[in-house]
Amino acid sequence: MKKTLVIGASENPERYSHKAIKMLNEHHHSILALGTRTGEVDGIKIQKEIDKNEDVHTITMYVGPRNQPVHYELIKQLKPQRIILNPGTENPELESLAKENNIEVIRACTLVMLSTGQY
Repeated sequence: MKKTLVIGASENPERYSHKAIKMLNEHHHSILALGTRTGEVDGIKIQKEIDKNEDVHTITMYVGPRNQPVHYELIKQLKPQRIILNPGTENPELESLAKENNIEVIRACTLVMLSTGQY
């Protein structure tokens, strides 16, 4: 399964990042969750920092463009194969950074991708 980093993780069940963590867990993906506050969703700990040596396949973004730059260095160091920009997180600057680092960018919804078998 694809180890996935959820950026913008939240314990709030109404947040899409929360729903994504639950659905990724249901699909047996290995999950790392990065948020502004620590917490837990379905046994997955939300951390404020992630080890830059993690082997992450996919980053799924749940923070808007204004709050993404603080994550750029982490993204470059993790070197994921792809970044999923969920609705509302589209960011040309992040897409350029990804392209420069040979990271595929997908503008899509993680929840839809998981439910349709496209993940």
